[in-house]
Amino acid sequence: MRAVDGIDFEVAEGETLALVGESGCGKSTTARLILRLIEPTAGAIEFEGRNLLALESAELRAQRRTLQIIFQDPYTSLNPRMTVGQMLTEPLALHGIAPGRHRERVAELLDLVGLAPGHAQRYPHEFSGGQRQRIGIARALAAAPKLIVCDEPVSALDVSIQAQVVNLLTELQQRLGLSYVFIAHDLAVVKHIAARVAVMYLGRIVEHAGTRELFQNPRHPYTQALLSAIPVPDPAARRERIILQGDVPSGVEPPSGCRFRTRCLHARPRCSEEDPALLAESGHATACHFWREIVAPTSILPQAARHADARLERLQGAFATAGRSR
Repeated sequence: MRAVDGIDFEVAEGETLALVGESGCGKSTTARLILRLIEPTAGAIEFEGRNLLALESAELRAQRRTLQIIFQDPYTSLNPRMTVGQMLTEPLALHGIAPGRHRERVAELLDLVGLAPGHAQRYPHEFSGGQRQRIGIARALAAAPKLIVCDEPVSALDVSIQAQVVNLLTELQQRLGLSYVFIAHDLAVVKHIAARVAVMYLGRIVEHAGTRELFQNPRHPYTQALLSAIPVPDPAARRERIILQGDVPSGVEPPSGCRFRTRCLHARPRCSEEDPALLAESGHATACHFWREIVAPTSILPQAARHADARLERLQGAFATAGRSR
């Protein structure tokens, strides 16, 4: 059994592609595969025309200057025995960057993420969660990368701090021309930051489209259910949801045919016999035999869109406040 099986996507220069899906679907595994932190058993990972799987260790080390990652948990991803300055100096020394001026480069990196040069002398436990994630971002930037994999970089932070970090990532992308693979659970954050969205389920991409198109016209039943589950900012508001039956199947023994069929309200005999391919039409790819015939309940999708916009509006208010206070 392959944890991630047959996924295919591209990220353009300066673009953000979001990967969304429930826990255990393979998002973080995909993130680590891109950087070869986990060795894939098959396939290809191409960056600027080079297959990363064909690189020897020395070549891969050199290539990793251009590929970096921001981890999910700012409390466990930083070495508690190293100062911030030591953590930021390490990639500089490893890749031979800014020889003789590491102190100045560390100060530049801290300034990029909104921290003071004096923070270089401190240890991780002396910082808040949001500050620690800024340090993680600075570490990712140290080697001057072109692509950064953001593995749920705001999920461990409260909403106001999420806003600050997302604002920072957006600012850095515009300033440095970075590309992001942005992994997230919060679809409102995804709507704010991503140009395109790929929806994963049990190791496969089941839908892939531009962000606006995906939110306005979700084709796959799983995507429709995800959108209907967007949190509502108003506790008094009435809501309806598309409730998925049962649990996520075992990744060791996935269902035959379509992996989503055991929880799909629209499953038919063909779904158990034939695995649907991810086919694109007008730039919108869907892995479902019957997506043209499936119409989401009219009482749910407009509601889901309103809830997404309402939550996004609230987050954007936090984003604006964070931007003013940075």
